[in-house]
Amino acid sequence: MNTTAASPHVLQSFVAGRWLGSQPAQALHSAIHGQEVAFAHAENLDFAEALQYGRTTGLRSLLAMDFQQRAAALRALAKYLGERKEELYAISAHTGATRVDSWIDIEGGTGTLFAYAGMAASELPSGNLIHEGPAAALGKKNTFAGTHILVPRGGVAVHINAFNFPVWGLLEKFAPTFLAGMPCIGKPATATSYLTEALVRMIDQSCILPKGALQLVIGSTGDLLDRLQEPDVVTFTGSADTAAKLRVNANLIQRSIPFNAEADSLNCAILADDVSPDDEEFDLFVKEVVREMTVKAGQKCTAIRRAIVPRKHLDAVAEKIKARLAKVVVGDPSLEGVKMGALASKAQQADVAERVAMLRQSAEVVFGADPHFKAVGQGTEQGAFFQPTLLLCQKPLSIDSVHDIEAFGPVCTLMPFDGMEEALALAQRGKGSLVATLVTQSPAVAAQMIPRMAAWHGRLHVLDRESAGESTGHGSPLPSLKHGGPGRAGGGEELGGIRAVRHLMQRAAVQGSPSMLSAITHEHVRGAKVIETGTHPFRRYFEELQIGESLRTGSKVIGQADVHAFGELTGDMFYMHFDDAAAKASVFGKRIAHGYLVLSDAAGLFVVAEPGPVLANYGLDTLRFVKPVGLGDSIQVRLTCKRKIDRHKKDANGQGQGVVAWDVEVTNQDQEVVASYDILTLVAKKG
Repeated sequence: MNTTAASPHVLQSFVAGRWLGSQPAQALHSAIHGQEVAFAHAENLDFAEALQYGRTTGLRSLLAMDFQQRAAALRALAKYLGERKEELYAISAHTGATRVDSWIDIEGGTGTLFAYAGMAASELPSGNLIHEGPAAALGKKNTFAGTHILVPRGGVAVHINAFNFPVWGLLEKFAPTFLAGMPCIGKPATATSYLTEALVRMIDQSCILPKGALQLVIGSTGDLLDRLQEPDVVTFTGSADTAAKLRVNANLIQRSIPFNAEADSLNCAILADDVSPDDEEFDLFVKEVVREMTVKAGQKCTAIRRAIVPRKHLDAVAEKIKARLAKVVVGDPSLEGVKMGALASKAQQADVAERVAMLRQSAEVVFGADPHFKAVGQGTEQGAFFQPTLLLCQKPLSIDSVHDIEAFGPVCTLMPFDGMEEALALAQRGKGSLVATLVTQSPAVAAQMIPRMAAWHGRLHVLDRESAGESTGHGSPLPSLKHGGPGRAGGGEELGGIRAVRHLMQRAAVQGSPSMLSAITHEHVRGAKVIETGTHPFRRYFEELQIGESLRTGSKVIGQADVHAFGELTGDMFYMHFDDAAAKASVFGKRIAHGYLVLSDAAGLFVVAEPGPVLANYGLDTLRFVKPVGLGDSIQVRLTCKRKIDRHKKDANGQGQGVVAWDVEVTNQDQEVVASYDILTLVAKKG
């Protein structure tokens, strides 16, 4: 890859549907050879206009779509960006990233879009309201009930990102925000904003997103935070010090505006004392520490900063890490054999050097700090390279600095312990971290340690030989899992699948009659008035079905012959179904039918045999056997259309289909509920 800089250009902000900025201001330099690659623009932005555009054009265009349509747009955008990834890779080289580093950022970003699109398609409803049920009866007759709903906040999300992930940093916040129906303003760190600007230009050119869904700020946020209102949200990724300053913005405090921080933290990895140097887990620990030191040149908020090891194995760990680091070639990533690139900027290089000097006052150097160190490649002496540095603090329990000072680069400190209680104490000295790794062979050790570590860490990675083959590693946040941590790590939450979408919405409790709750939530609530059309609901196409459309079936007696035949067919000869004496001595006092026989006979009461719009049954949800069915009891079913989800999909023949959830309530001859569940079906569209 050629990292020679093209003629520097002035970056532009994308505000109110326009690209703004033409006068050069701060020069942005290549981390490889120091040449100018771009300039931030000098013009001040009108943040009142940006917010107004988001609250009007952006909000209207987003809410003209529903969850499912926004999920489809995310998928289309991910595909579009993936087809143009090489353009981003070429620009990413100037950030000092190797191909692997850029893959984490660029394809990690598009992969996050794909992941959220998939989760939303399968978990979110049609419309723009999420029902957090089930509804709870608040009166004896169930004419007054309550439930919870989530709705779009009606504001704008401001996402302030760090310099280390110019692509993923924007996209991992944008995906759940977009799904939540919230326009966003992205503000990347200036040092690497040339890559984020290229990304947003691609997004704009795609014409996939509705107008106002995404705006971009290059440079200072000015008075942006001071202009935010109650429905707005702020998220921040970066240093703990900056997070602390932003969090106390007077306007954010006065208006109770949510502020979510994901801050750099002194994450740790613990080698449990059940692991010896001859074990495979020992090498896994060493590899994990070295990988976290060198990937992205250690510039990850999740990188391992403290390697906590048994004192008896300290020398062995140090020698193995030192040997692996000695093989890491640092230099221009375009050259074959280079395994680690540069820090993002000369300013970052100076900051890391300063912090290493501070750490060295209470820690010795095991590897690094070579005065003759030189990165390979032409012109790299003008770049922002830093030699991987391993430090050792012999008395970590009595020294504060190694638990307080973070060098945001390829730097890690070894810390010995005597006994696992000391290891836990050292882990907690980080005052809250995004992630911690525990390397152990023993499930008993993991069961003892992890619950206690969980109080101080947002994510816990347990590594052994069984998980190693598929492990995504200590430093890799995943779209389906929470990213964030307590204390120093910011106390916020990002990612986490649909949890992240819900986090950006407004939750409200709603009380009323079941019929009212059904109308509000677009989901049938037990006790609500039902609709009986005279036509079996399974005979009606997706568009024709109404929420609450219902069928009351005939009844069927379940006798001894049914139980015997079901037992013979399935092999389920449990004594409660066949042994009179044992059944009489049980809590039920009599023989009862198989629960799954009740389900099967219930299906026989409501299923239509002939071909029709219902194409497939693909699962049951919320199944409960509420009351036993004795031999000679009769059952009857109330089948009700509970929820409809239009995923805007067609089958191989071009026929549209949607998902329908049916509420199934099975009662006995005394009108008591004996079984309750939801059936999920694919239903054809009429068109």
